[in-house]
Amino acid sequence: MQKSGDIDFIPAGVDGVWEDDATCQVLRLTLRPTLIDQVAQGLGRNADEIDLVPRLRLRDTRIEAIGWAIKADLEADTPSDPLYIDLLANALAVRLIEIATLREARTHAESGSKMSTRQLRILIEFIETNLDQKLHLADLASVAGVSSTRLKSLFRNSTGTPVHQYVIRRRVEYARALIATTTMPASQIALAAGFAHQSHMATTMRRLLGQTPGEIGRPTA
Repeated sequence: MQKSGDIDFIPAGVDGVWEDDATCQVLRLTLRPTLIDQVAQGLGRNADEIDLVPRLRLRDTRIEAIGWAIKADLEADTPSDPLYIDLLANALAVRLIEIATLREARTHAESGSKMSTRQLRILIEFIETNLDQKLHLADLASVAGVSSTRLKSLFRNSTGTPVHQYVIRRRVEYARALIATTTMPASQIALAAGFAHQSHMATTMRRLLGQTPGEIGRPTA
């Protein structure tokens, strides 16, 4: 008998069959095998040596938390930044590899590693220049010259902030600066700062700043 929070893990190429004897909801997540390979490489592991075996009724608080986060994003009125979804998929792959190998994904030495001053400067400049674009984890990792998996820990260790939270904060700060110093329509400001639309910008600003775009003073025409 399954209950809420139970997880079934079916590796690619393995058949998985079950029957439901009552109405239920299932959140089905599919990861590309290439993502597992990329994450394994970023962790310094040989993907061919990772034995991913089927697991039924798996209980894992980390995977469950990732699942709830993805579910919340799917049901949200406004879409998240693609970078956020990339990070969730990456985190899920890391956890599956951890479970398969029965050891922690990060070594003690790696957990304290930071980006070089040059790496961080180049990456920050890239983010600032491309705030109006959809930023993906793989793009940022390529700019920094590291794997997507290592970028997450390196950026957090270097700035004290997860990379996706940093990008969102910079979008909000840039939008606030445009509102306070220009007469651009709010809809154009939202797009210039990388938000999906005006209401997405307003919701995010309210959450991070405690104020809406309309509550920020604007210059007179």
